[in-house]
Amino acid sequence: MKTYKNLSGKSTVASFELAKDSVKVRFNDQSVYLYSNQASGSANVRQMKTLAEAGKGLGTFIDANVKTKFARKVR
Repeated sequence: MKTYKNLSGKSTVASFELAKDSVKVRFNDQSVYLYSNQASGSANVRQMKTLAEAGKGLGTFIDANVKTKFARKVR
């Protein structure tokens, strides 16, 4: 997984992994969730990828838009 830049300094996101149709996110509590096009919506996954690469806003976006729309909890 790639370390999240956390430019705000307050993010709950620690790292992420991008795939063609999904984003896997590791949070600071070590939980890992998979957000897929099917479960979260392709527009949301595209936005999550953009925010993940930018290093800012991913945790806030997840809380506001896809918090419970994950494909599965990995751990």
